[in-house]
Amino acid sequence: MPLEEKRAWSLAVTSVLGYVIYLLLLAADVGYVKAALWTVGGGIVANIVIGMFFGKDRQTDQRDREIGRFGDHIGQSLVVAGAVAAMLLAFAEVRHFWIANVIYLSFVLSAVLGSTARIFAYRRGFHPW
Repeated sequence: MPLEEKRAWSLAVTSVLGYVIYLLLLAADVGYVKAALWTVGGGIVANIVIGMFFGKDRQTDQRDREIGRFGDHIGQSLVVAGAVAAMLLAFAEVRHFWIANVIYLSFVLSAVLGSTARIFAYRRGFHPW
């Protein structure tokens, strides 16, 4: 399995786990700011540690870069949708809690969708346009 595919798996799994932990912390009545900061920070640290563990074979080629770019483009669509939704919520003067949650969810969905696109490109083949 190429290094970039391992990174895609790592990002997808840690994003989903981090968001589930965030939701559990919200259910336990921990403040959303504290919960978001801890889960985002924990996800970043977890991906750095996993990257150091798997980062022994750092050989990437043109195909890896194209698949990475493809996954980024796919995932960024959800960041844009989340930004538009957050902007509309801000225009409607909705509570900060909901705006922050829309942004956080869009980041999680972006990471999962982008990683899924990368994994499928590695597993099913990638044919640039």
